[in-house]
Amino acid sequence: MSDVDQAAFRHAAGQFPGGIVVVTTSGGHAMTVSAFASVSLEPPLVLFCAEKIARFHDAVLEAGAWAVSILAEDGEKTARWLATRGRPLEGQLDELPHHPGPATGAPVLDGALAALECQTFAVYDGGDHSIVVGRVTAVDGPAGPPARGAAPGPPAHGAAPGPPARGPLIHHAGRYRRLRAAED
Repeated sequence: MSDVDQAAFRHAAGQFPGGIVVVTTSGGHAMTVSAFASVSLEPPLVLFCAEKIARFHDAVLEAGAWAVSILAEDGEKTARWLATRGRPLEGQLDELPHHPGPATGAPVLDGALAALECQTFAVYDGGDHSIVVGRVTAVDGPAGPPARGAAPGPPAHGAAPGPPARGPLIHHAGRYRRLRAAED
């Protein structure tokens, strides 16, 4: 047992903003995750943390393969639904547009900013959570970084404007938020 006050710890840790992802298994299990990070480029590894008492915990460990959909700023409703404790186990994704990932068959949410398909690489004890490390086997996302030296701003004269860029959904201080460009 720790001498650290849990409420104070949660409040302090919540001051660090994090992106929101949804992790899914081919069995249709899904969970909103804010504890997600890239780990390594070679081999390509990512990690997420799953609470040991969550139903998703055992499902993802049994599956051995899973997908990560990085939510866009318009994904708050999805994030809230898949973070709801006690939601029905069957049909969690029925109302959410998705498709099976080509490498794992795990559902990938349509409209995600990017998606990663993974095979479980390692699982570590993290107190009341497990730290699940996955080897990335497929990536679906932005075509690539902007060209070097490309000027930000409106398209060149005569070029058709593309769709407005969407940013990621962020969680900070107990609330979902959106990124806003810093003023120059």
